[in-house]
Amino acid sequence: MRRLFIFLAVLLAVHVALSFVRPAGATAAATGDAVDVGIVFDLGGRGDKSFNDGAYLGAERAARELGARVRFVEPGEGSDREAGLRLLAAEGMDLVIGVGFIFTDDLTQLAKEYPNVSFAGVDFAVSVDSAGNPVAPPKNLAALKFREEQGSFLVGALAALVGNSKKVGFVGGMDSPLIHKFEVGYAAGVKAVCPDCQVIAQYAGVTPEAFRNPGRGKELALSQYQQGVNVIYHASGSTGLGVFEAARTMKKLGIGVDADQYNEAPGFVLSSMVKRVDNAVFDAIVRAKEKRFAGGIYQFGLAQDGVGYVYDDRNKALIPDAVRARLEQLKAEIIAGRIQVPSTK
Repeated sequence: MRRLFIFLAVLLAVHVALSFVRPAGATAAATGDAVDVGIVFDLGGRGDKSFNDGAYLGAERAARELGARVRFVEPGEGSDREAGLRLLAAEGMDLVIGVGFIFTDDLTQLAKEYPNVSFAGVDFAVSVDSAGNPVAPPKNLAALKFREEQGSFLVGALAALVGNSKKVGFVGGMDSPLIHKFEVGYAAGVKAVCPDCQVIAQYAGVTPEAFRNPGRGKELALSQYQQGVNVIYHASGSTGLGVFEAARTMKKLGIGVDADQYNEAPGFVLSSMVKRVDNAVFDAIVRAKEKRFAGGIYQFGLAQDGVGYVYDDRNKALIPDAVRARLEQLKAEIIAGRIQVPSTK
């Protein structure tokens, strides 16, 4: 009885959150054929200046352009993550999205329980069979995957080309297969243009909390800068804010992730490896609205403009023309298949 009471209390708390958190413009174009979408954020939530915010932007665009009715929940630890997804599904949402690989198991189970609801998972962790082949998710579940290794390859080459050092750094959040894709791609890009360069890679922890520990990020970054590193790439959520703080303190450079993070330390952010989570979320909502949603594995790489690096008026002074040209050459070779970027250790 006590466990049932706790579960119902969690559902009530989630329901309250869902009732009041809406994107700007969500009520502007609600029509009879509007699509109802529920999104549950990963740890870090809104304001992470990373992929949670990217998902929000995609949903906000859908509300503005498609008249989508979008509701959000920001869960904490434990069962309320699953409870948030379950409540959205039970309420009859057309599409329920979980933001982050941590939702993989919950989405898989709920997709089986609610076959008439469409589900999508950002960074969904696709399993493989005994032969190493990917196992397709349920037919009503879309795995939104990104070729992070491809974008990371380009910023790795950038770090090596402008770093003026034989050492470059990497700070990851949770030590996990997903973040290994960033590290491995980054190291491959470094080695492609500087075979003698050393990549110093460290992780903030082994639990999801490692994505929201700026103090630990600063500590790791300061240590790497003191070892002779001039450029550090982070893939660590809000932990990376500590990396930028260290870059500012040491008058060195950092590379952001998921979104353009230049504003975190203007003049000290060399570039950012962007994941267009906003585009992936918007695309999933479009397919749900147009009644053509289909489960499966969706890959977003350089060829699909799903990943890339930032080069604009704010940071171009840090990137010489010759370096920019080299990066574009490498990008073209990856898209053409002439360079195969590794994604696992």
